[in-house]
Amino acid sequence: MNASDSQGAGGDSGRDAFYSAMPVFRGFANLMDPSLYQPVPDGWLIGVADIVQSTKAIADNRYKAVNMAGASVIASVTNALDNRDFPFAFGGDGAGFAVSPQDAELARDALAATATWVKEDLDLSLRVALVPIEAIRAQGLDVRVARYAASPHVSYAMFSGGGLAWAEAAMKRGEFTVPMAPSGAHPDLTGLSCRFSEMPAERGLILSMLIVPASTDSAAFRRLIEDVVTLVERSPGSGRPVPVAGPPLRWPVPGAQYEALAQRGGPLFVRRLSVHAMTLFAYVLFRFGIPVGGFVPQIYMQQVVENSDFRKYDDGLRMVLDCKPELADALENRLAVAAAAGTARYGLHRQDAAMMTCFTLAASRPDHFHFVDGARGGYASAATALKATLN
Repeated sequence: MNASDSQGAGGDSGRDAFYSAMPVFRGFANLMDPSLYQPVPDGWLIGVADIVQSTKAIADNRYKAVNMAGASVIASVTNALDNRDFPFAFGGDGAGFAVSPQDAELARDALAATATWVKEDLDLSLRVALVPIEAIRAQGLDVRVARYAASPHVSYAMFSGGGLAWAEAAMKRGEFTVPMAPSGAHPDLTGLSCRFSEMPAERGLILSMLIVPASTDSAAFRRLIEDVVTLVERSPGSGRPVPVAGPPLRWPVPGAQYEALAQRGGPLFVRRLSVHAMTLFAYVLFRFGIPVGGFVPQIYMQQVVENSDFRKYDDGLRMVLDCKPELADALENRLAVAAAAGTARYGLHRQDAAMMTCFTLAASRPDHFHFVDGARGGYASAATALKATLN
């Protein structure tokens, strides 16, 4: 998904400004308009990453670790690129992105270090790969990108063309692999956190939904996605799973351990103490609405709500919705009809709460990203349900 409308520090430094110069669209219902999407330039590389056996990790109640690993890919590459805009998408248990050839080695090093960190600090296995766009186009596919403005401050990338899905499948076959960095490697994960508590469903349930095309009939698939989005847009708050007042914030924060692991340098217990001190300070500011410098808690929390990525498109529609059971049933019925017609494949997962992993470049900046997933399996469980339809 994403980059921000306010350009990353330092601009593009002479690099290809393909993404940063791309216009944004603001009505999510328009996401299937092909004119919004532009092919990535020749020479670009497509990065993909996912957690091996994420379903098992989720079954072991390691939801936060899985989401932290997926978001760490975006954080490490963003920091390696000095916060320059580039298109990326968070997938719950992984991520996808595109980078220019000038940034390829920086991205490769970040991916390698992230895979090592995820293995050694989170005890998970992260597959990572960089795929040349030419390899994708040789398959008759493409990677096309659009920018959706989730708020006045943040836009997220949408991907079409089938290339991102092909790149992920190639990675799982062992192709284009980026080897892990040596033991002890630690990527720059500055700004990555998961401080907010789970967000319980307010309207009945949290629905994680994944819909991908099952045929080459793009017109029928477009009509399906437009129908689904229309159903959701008519629901209260368009199904946004983040409460209007923002996600719950308690102290000690539930993600303190992961945030300490993400920090570089010093013994882990010192990093833990530092995180507890910082999060207590932040908790007091939010609890009593105390502004500090350019940071105003009420404005920041409003931006958290607006900047959340609860809906996206990356060769398929992904949504995390807070909705009534009746809407979930209506969506499932519409998808079942589409599946029977051979138009789409889908996976749904119902749960009682959503969760959020955050990436903040600076507390005083409005372009902070908030990645939303279901808190009881989320996208990974929806993908498992989708795969079951292939058997």
